[in-house]
Amino acid sequence: MAVTSSGLTAAEASTLQAVAAINSAKRRDLFVAGMGVFVMVVSMGLLVALIGDLVIRGVGRVDYDFLTSYPSRRAENAGILSAWVGSILVMLVTAFLAVPLGVMAGVYLEEYAPKNWISNIIEINVANLAGVPSIIYGLLALGFFVYGLDLGKTIVVAGMTLALLILPVVIVSTREAVRSIPKIVKEGAYGLGADKWQVMWNYIIPAARPGIMTGAIVGLSRAIGETAPIITIGALTFIAFLPGSPITGTFPFISFDWLFEGFTVLPIQMFNWISRPQAAFHVNAAATGVVLMTLTFSLNGIAIWIRYRLRKQMRN
Repeated sequence: MAVTSSGLTAAEASTLQAVAAINSAKRRDLFVAGMGVFVMVVSMGLLVALIGDLVIRGVGRVDYDFLTSYPSRRAENAGILSAWVGSILVMLVTAFLAVPLGVMAGVYLEEYAPKNWISNIIEINVANLAGVPSIIYGLLALGFFVYGLDLGKTIVVAGMTLALLILPVVIVSTREAVRSIPKIVKEGAYGLGADKWQVMWNYIIPAARPGIMTGAIVGLSRAIGETAPIITIGALTFIAFLPGSPITGTFPFISFDWLFEGFTVLPIQMFNWISRPQAAFHVNAAATGVVLMTLTFSLNGIAIWIRYRLRKQMRN
């Protein structure tokens, strides 16, 4: 049996080297994990501090009058009625355009598109579009929708702009949700005699619905806080009226005139107030931020609740 200069056998020396290597790897893992925890604590601490400061400064200003009053040149009389109504109407247009188109595009790319260089280029571009700065979408909308198609600075243009912004998010989330369904589900449906459309409509899409809905709502929660593209297309910073109601009292009881009216949204109103020198308007901006965060957290909460309920139904 060979003995090393340290008096250990070759097997014992090899074991000690392996133990030393394992201990060194554990120390590196512990160091990296510690750095990760430190960065997370610092970043989350800054975020919590910012949110806490915003809430402390603005929550006392949020009341019924603030939510039901129009903007005013006097800070104590100003409200966000036109801003939150405009945000809801823009989100309706955004959801109506982005969710169906995104889901259909995601299903097509994942299940129907031939695997060739064209589909590869489309997939690469969809992935890249998800990282394009939002101001680019605003410039595109300004040149194409506002001036090219002469649609003006209206709610429908804002909805189309934000729909383009979140469309890659909906497409990617739909593809991931469809891809996560086990192949045995598809093969079992084919074994029962279903064709491709029946398999997708009756089996795959219902099973992928929690992921699809979650991705769509998360995309909408991103869109509701976007400012740059809305400013670019010319949203109003001061508006003392509401768009027309989508529902009317006369036949056909639905009106689309509101789509082509001027608007403002919560981020624009917040930007307008924070740019003023008076401290009272800064408090109004903080209160608007509280309302905007509440809407965003509500959308994310709805996404979590929908995902939980749908997954619970699937288990039953």
